[in-house]
Amino acid sequence: MGLHRLDLTLPQPLHGTAASRAIERAAAGALPSHTLMRRAGVAVARLAMALAPHARCIWIACGPGNNGGDGFEAALELHRLGRPVAVSFNGDAARLPPDAADAGQRLRQAGVPLAAQAPAQFDLAIDALLGLGATRPPEGPLLAHLRRMHAGTAPVLSVDLPSGLDADTGQFAAELGAAGAAARHCLSLLTVKPGLFTAKGRDLAGEVWFDDLGIDPSSTPPDAFLSGRPAPAARPHDSHKGSFGDVAVIGGAPGMTGAALLAATSALHAGAGRVFVGLLEADAPALASEYALMLRAPGTLPLDRLTVVCGCGAGTALGDLLPTAIDQAAALVLDADGLNALAADRRLHDALRARAATGRPTVLTPHPLEAARLLGTDTPAVQDDRLGAARRLADAFRCTVVLKGSGSVIASPDSTPRINPTGNARLATGGTGDVLAGMVGAALASGLAAADAAAHAVWWHGAVADGWPAGRPFSATQLAREAGRGLVQR
Repeated sequence: MGLHRLDLTLPQPLHGTAASRAIERAAAGALPSHTLMRRAGVAVARLAMALAPHARCIWIACGPGNNGGDGFEAALELHRLGRPVAVSFNGDAARLPPDAADAGQRLRQAGVPLAAQAPAQFDLAIDALLGLGATRPPEGPLLAHLRRMHAGTAPVLSVDLPSGLDADTGQFAAELGAAGAAARHCLSLLTVKPGLFTAKGRDLAGEVWFDDLGIDPSSTPPDAFLSGRPAPAARPHDSHKGSFGDVAVIGGAPGMTGAALLAATSALHAGAGRVFVGLLEADAPALASEYALMLRAPGTLPLDRLTVVCGCGAGTALGDLLPTAIDQAAALVLDADGLNALAADRRLHDALRARAATGRPTVLTPHPLEAARLLGTDTPAVQDDRLGAARRLADAFRCTVVLKGSGSVIASPDSTPRINPTGNARLATGGTGDVLAGMVGAALASGLAAADAAAHAVWWHGAVADGWPAGRPFSATQLAREAGRGLVQR
């Protein structure tokens, strides 16, 4: 496909470190020497000119490996086209890999000097310090150059990966300090890496571009997929409220009824035919009337005919309702205190696996702390490998898991996980997780398979936040009322 800005509305295969190296080895073995690096340099130069067409100085910071070689090739191409470049090199020229050594030698022959320091002024910074092969975090002069780039106002273009970012996990071990106003771009080369879209990746990469360098990676299985925009569910005119499934929300212990009502409201707006609310706070019937919801005593709900969203604002009041829901619900979403109860009782683990054997769908929607409790670990361990944590949860409980956060991960047993590209910091506020649980419930009730229901709901949940007008106050209540935007075709 050549150089293009990645369209986040389309699904995209994601290849991690091992898969990308395998694709690179196969391609390099079939092409003349240095071909891939030269193609990479041309792609970087083309994007640099597009991002800063009137730059008076393009700083290219090159490191000690093949990522630095890509930078050398980009500098050569820019120099050939008459663009002003300043190239810094942190490394030992005698220890460069063969392709990078060739590029560095040709750069010197072209009369472009290699400096140790950054230029005093620059209009675009190209980060070619550390790439896919990096085995240690940036430090010393490398880290100093990274901090200089990211603290400034000039745009930053990362080659393949932001230096120090783990291609598989999106983790970043260094500390860049206070961020400047620099726009960030990343040109992923040959393959698109999962770490660009989860954990620290989205903030560090900024706008992601891609060039496959003329290589088709489809013969190598991806490690994940980037979720594309789901098509809205078409609704025939000859429909009625029974056509789109019934959702029941069980939660809302005394003092926490708002969480259950948020989930129920979002399920209603996201297209569920009818929404029942089984509040654990028995004295709050008036609250639900504002939301056109149907109140029922939790113990009277016909769970075997309902998609049940269980745990929002439940506290410790679920009692026997949770094992009953696991045993009986036609489809089940466990969130919040439902997950905490599951983590605390090994018998519920067995019940959830037994439920999976019956073929009835279940979706868990943990945030990182809840995921850590379910896995018997801590939050940093979950965040260090979000894809791995989501896979482990899906395999352990034999159900679909949405690991929430920046780049939410949707994983199901024995299948390739998906990473969601939508959403922003607006969602880092109380109640938005309850809204998502209701949206997943509505998607399940409509008849979608569990993984598709989760992916659809997560994508649109984030997309609503992304499209929120800048001057309009944002809250979970407002989000719940917008939950149907895009998810259903009315």
